[in-house]
Formats: sequence, C-alpha cells, structure tokens
Amino acid sequence: MIAAKSILLSASSARTAVPVHAVTPDTLATLVKSLSVVQKAWIEANGFEAKPNSHLCVADKQGGLAMVLYGIGTAETVDPFEPGALSRALPAGDYALASGFSNPDLAALGWILHSYEFTRYLSGKENSRSGRRTRLVCPDDVDRTNLLARADAVMLGRDLINTPAEDMGPSQLETAMRSLARQFKAAVSVTRGAALEKKFPLIHMVGRAADDAPRLLDLRWGPQRAPKLTLVGKGVCFDTGGLDLKPASGMALMKKDMGGAAAVLSLASMIMAAQLNVRLRVLVPAVENAVAGNAFRPGDVLTSRKGLSVEIGNTDAEGRLVLADALDLADAERPDMLIDMATLTGAARVALGPDLPPFYTDDDELAAQLARHSMASNDPVWRLPFWHRYNDMFSSRIADINNAGTGGFAGSITAALFLKRFVENAGSYVHLDIYGWVPAARAGRPA
Repeated sequence: MIAAKSILLSASSARTAVPVHAVTPDTLATLVKSLSVVQKAWIEANGFEAKPNSHLCVADKQGGLAMVLYGIGTAETVDPFEPGALSRALPAGDYALASGFSNPDLAALGWILHSYEFTRYLSGKENSRSGRRTRLVCPDDVDRTNLLARADAVMLGRDLINTPAEDMGPSQLETAMRSLARQFKAAVSVTRGAALEKKFPLIHMVGRAADDAPRLLDLRWGPQRAPKLTLVGKGVCFDTGGLDLKPASGMALMKKDMGGAAAVLSLASMIMAAQLNVRLRVLVPAVENAVAGNAFRPGDVLTSRKGLSVEIGNTDAEGRLVLADALDLADAERPDMLIDMATLTGAARVALGPDLPPFYTDDDELAAQLARHSMASNDPVWRLPFWHRYNDMFSSRIADINNAGTGGFAGSITAALFLKRFVENAGSYVHLDIYGWVPAARAGRPA
C-alpha cells in the first residue's frame, strides 16, 4: 500500500515547495499584476483564462518552476477533490497550496487519494511512478495526523477490494483484520468449522462449497463502558452466484463483493486512529459463494441464527444471508448504533448510479446528520426508505421468509427490508448499499 505520508509533507517543507495558486478570471487578473513582464507574456501566450480545472506552470528567471496557476470553479460547482488531479498532471516535485483554496483539507485529501495506485502485481520496470511522485505540503490549519489517518484508511480499503480473490479469500481477509487489530491493539476472535455451522448456519451454508472455509471475523476495541458502535461488513470474497450461476460478465468484478468488509475495516481504522470514545465492534462474515456438490440450492430451506427459516429463492442473493446471521449477533448486544455496509444490489446502482450509495434508517435525526456530513466531507449518500409495504414480496409458502423478493421491483429496498428483519434491539440502525468500485476516474477517485 502507498503510505500517505510519502505524499503529504510536513509544513516545514513549504519553503522549498512550488506554490499552487487557485484562481478565477477575476483573481487571476489581480495576481498577474505582481508578476514579471516575461511571466505575464507567458500566461497570455498560453491563453490561460483560469477555466475550472485548467492549470499552467509558470517559470522563474532561471527557468525553474516558479508557480502553478490552477483554475477553480465556484464553491457551488467545484468538486473539493478536483485540485487533487494536479498530483498526476504536474512534474515530479514538491508543491504547496498557496492561495485561493476554500477547503484546503479536502483539496489535500483529494491530492493524496488521486495519487493512489494499485501496484502489487506490476513488475519493477512497469511500476515506474513509485520513484517520481508529486508531493504536497500539508496546508496550514490542517491536522496532518488526522488527514494521514483518513487517507491511509481509504487506501487500505482500496487495496483490499482491488486484490484478486485468489489472494483475498476468507483466510486473507482474516489476516487483514488481524493486521489492523495489531496496529491499534484491538482484539480479534474468529468462528469457523463446526462452531460456525452450529452458531451461524447461514454463513456456513453460503460458504461451505468453497475450498477456503467460511468464517465470522469479530474485532473489538475501546473502553468497555463507552457507547457501543458496531459495524458489519459483507465479506463475500468472490460471488459466482452459486448454482444460480452468474454469466461471465456478471462475475468480472466479483472480487469487489467484499467491498462492505473493506469499507467497515477502513472506517474502523479511522475510528481507532482518532481514538474516538466508543466501544467498537466489527463483524465480517467472510465467505466465497462457490459451486460444488455441497453448494446450497434453490428451494432449500435454511434456518438462521435468529431462528427464522429462509427459503432460498435465489443462491445469488447470498449477501443478505450471511449478513443476517452477523446482524443478529450484533443486535443481541444492543449496540447504541449498528451500521452495515454491503455491495448488496445492482438495483441501488440503477436507482442512484455508482457515485451515490443509498442508506436506510428509521432514525430521522441521524439521517439528517448523515446527509449533511456526507456532503461536507465530499462523500455523499442518499436516503431511501424502509418501505414496509414491500415486506410481502418476501413471503414464502413453506418458510418464514424467502431470500429473493418477487416481482423484480425495488430491489435495494426489499434487500434492506430483509436485513431489517434481523435487527430489533439496536438504538439506531443504518444500512448502506454501496458499490465499492469506480468505473471511470474522477478527481480523488482513480478508476
């Protein structure tokens, strides 16, 4: 993993860094007045007009780089990560955000995140960027330690998702959790084998056909008496669809089906690095939905940890099954807040696209806070409803519930309703149906 500190320099390096000035057409005119005749002529000859997301390198008298001019849009239209695109556009060297940036914290975070590369499988010759980076000086009034912790956490999640399933099965996901736990002195317990079959039957049934055995990963950290925060992440390390087999095109990105697990581990990393006063618990049902003679079948009836019987309408709706057992365990402890994240439905992408994950909660005040803070942190989410009238879509003639809703409508909502059946005691419950992938590169978010 690229260490964020290799990109974000301390403020003491500002003296030797090239200044980057964010300018609009109006502020450009003011800045140009202070420049030399040659520099003014260079700007005019290049036709630089400070259009949004444009930039121009300006030389000094010795031919070195004196400054970078960066065109910035209005606060209403600009993505706060946009200046981060300079990390790949500028020559290797050290830079500092000098003036004109309304949100230097997010601009710097965007710079680091835009520098991200997944290089694990590249040969030394092809991995040429590692020795020539554009580094950024931490802006004034920005907490460098906090910024590095956030960036490293995001990069951890990206690395986990980008790693192919051959090297990121349930056992490697366990290794990743244990590594994170060692870093922050957290405790980890793992349930597998006969104990998993007895205590968490849905997790066992979904993962039993794979060579890499299914397991439930359980991390705990923080003061015993602090408010209880529990995170649950879907850890389906690869999803063939089971006997309801996906086509090849549907399997192409299924290494990312553990994106929920990656996201909660990233969030846990941020929480522990910030030393928040919470009793943190992270639960990850880690499985591979494989095809073999002992794979669970359409029409099977499985009994969950909660005791609800589940008729299998579709083996490709396996994520909600493993989450159900994990949520029931989490709920039994009566956490003050319970959050799950899962790459659960294609319907969420149809409704809101790849950039905007839906979230579900019955807590209106919490929903308003999530919406507000998500926009402020440039990580937007959008609330969808637990529309209880759709519960009938899960009816079964032979079991308490069917895992696949009928009718083909409201796929993300019905999946959320399925999960909610397994949460009764948590103070507040939030479900996020995430994508875990960037199909087209944007500022701060490489493809």
